[in-house]
Amino acid sequence: MTRVARTLVLASTGLTGAALATAAALAWTLQRPGPSLAGPHAVMVAEGERFGQVAEALQAQGVLRHPLPLVLWARFTGRDRAVHWGEYLITTPLSPLDLLARVTGPPDPLHGVTIPEGLTVGEVVRLLAAAGFGSEESFSCLLEDPLFLAAENLPPAGAEGYLFPDTYTFPLATPQDRILRTMLKRFREIAGPMLAGHVATIGLSEHQAVTLASLIEEETGRPEERRLVAAVFLNRLRRGMPLQSDPTVLYGRPGGGRTIGRADLRRPTPYNTYTISGLPPTPIANPGRAALEAALDPAPVDYLYFVGRGDGSHQFSATLAAHNAAVARYLRHSRH
Repeated sequence: MTRVARTLVLASTGLTGAALATAAALAWTLQRPGPSLAGPHAVMVAEGERFGQVAEALQAQGVLRHPLPLVLWARFTGRDRAVHWGEYLITTPLSPLDLLARVTGPPDPLHGVTIPEGLTVGEVVRLLAAAGFGSEESFSCLLEDPLFLAAENLPPAGAEGYLFPDTYTFPLATPQDRILRTMLKRFREIAGPMLAGHVATIGLSEHQAVTLASLIEEETGRPEERRLVAAVFLNRLRRGMPLQSDPTVLYGRPGGGRTIGRADLRRPTPYNTYTISGLPPTPIANPGRAALEAALDPAPVDYLYFVGRGDGSHQFSATLAAHNAAVARYLRHSRH
C-alpha cells in the first residue's frame, strides 16, 4: 500500500464503505500518470497565486486532467501553502502527486538574453542559439513555417521587423516556439497600441510603418536624428522620390557585407531603394521602440536629403544643391 493510500485509509477509519471507496479512488487518481505530452510545457506560477489557480493553470497547459483531487490533497496535507513562484518546465507526463512535488520545489533557473535594436531575424536566431536556447536550424524552421507565421498573424514573407528587441529570461529547455511567441507578443504589446493610434497620420499601413522604422533604426543611432530621418523618408515618399537608403541595398545584396560599391547601387533587387520606388517589401531589421515612435511622429521639417559627417551624425538638407555641397564638404574632410 502506498503512503498516500495509507494516509487516506487512516483518515477514513470509521467511515462507511462508500467513503472508503472514495478515498481509494482519490489515491488512484493522485498517483495516475498525467496526460501524454507532445512537447515541453512551461507553467508560470505568479507570486501570491492561490493553489487552486495553479492547479487550473496545470490543467489549461494539458499536464493535469482534473484539478480538484490535487487541490483537495494539497489542502489536506498543508502543501497548498508551500508553492514557490517562478517558471516550471514539464517535459514528461507526471502524476498529480509528482506535479505537487514539482511546484512546491524550486522553480527552473532562468537564463537571460538581450536582443539589441536593429538586428535582422538571422542575427536574432544566431544570438538565441549562442545563448543555449536551441539550434539556429530549429528557430529558422519555425520562422519559415507558413503555419507558424499564419498563427501569429505575420506576413507570409516572415517575421522580420516583429521580433521585439528587449531582454528576455527563459529556462534553457523552453521550447523554441514559445521563445519566438514571447518576442512577438512583446512587439504586439509595445508597438500595437502605437501603430493603431498613429499610423493613419503618416499615410502608411502598419506593415509599412514597421518597415520605415527599420530603415530609421539602421540609418542612425543618434536619438536626436531619428525623427529627422523619418521626415526625410516620408517627404520623399510623398513626392515619389526613391528613398536611396544604403542599408536597404546591403540587406538585399546576396552575401551581405558592410560596404557598398557603384555596382550595388545599380543592381536591381526588391530592396534596392535606389532602383525601386517606395519602401522595400519587408522591414530590413527589427526596430526598437524609439525608431517606431520616430516613424509615427516625424519632425515637421522639409528635409529631403542627409549625408553622414563621419562621426555617426548626419547633415540634413532641403535642396539638392545644399546636399551636394554637404557631400563635397564631408568628402574633403574624410580625405584629411
